[in-house]
Order: sequence, then structure tokens, then C-alpha cells
Amino acid sequence: MSFKFEKLIIWQIAMDFGEEINTMTLGFPKKEIYNLSSQIMRATDSIALNISEGSIEQSNAEFNRFLGYSVRSLAEVVTSLHKAKRRNYIEELEFNKKYEIAFNLMNMMLAFKNKIKNANN
Repeated sequence: MSFKFEKLIIWQIAMDFGEEINTMTLGFPKKEIYNLSSQIMRATDSIALNISEGSIEQSNAEFNRFLGYSVRSLAEVVTSLHKAKRRNYIEELEFNKKYEIAFNLMNMMLAFKNKIKNANN
């Protein structure tokens, strides 16, 4: 027995990505605990949370709206990654790895969002 969102690849990747980001923030300076660390973790968690919440909705239009929230949260994560790199909290290699995951997840979410949108038409 499982919820339908647990079968979605985008949800599974978002869950794994969230854990990677959480681990990454452990290396940030203590002064960032209520700033960048908190912001990037909340944004990353919001990706999977909105996918799951939207999947419970009765209409595809509502699910599409929640996927939009997930996409915006992912954009927030990418901006936070840039800030972390500029502040020298993460190395270029780690930035590139996380950026690639984010880029691929964004493309998958947008494709899924379009698929749902087109199912309404």
C-alpha cells in the first residue's frame, strides 16, 4: 500500500535532493543557521511537499498549480546554491553536482507539469 505520489520519480528525486541539501548545509557557518541554511532547506523541502500535496487534489489543474509551487521552490534552491558558492561555503565541484541535479529535476517537473496540463485539454 502506498500513496500515488510515492511512485512519482520527481517526488523520489526531490526527496533525495532534499537530504543532500540538508547534509550540505551542515558545513555552513553557524551565522547562517537562521538565514541561508534555513532558507535553502525550507525551499528544498517545499519541492517534495508540494508534489505530494498536489497529487492529492481531485483535479489536474490543482495538481498543476502545486507543481508550479515546486518549480518556484527549486528556482529558490538554485539561487541559494549560487549564494553559498559566492560566500565560499561550497566548492565549485559540489555546486556543479547540485546544480545538475536541480537542472534535471526542473526539466522533469516542467515536462510532467505540461503533461498534466495537456491532459486537461
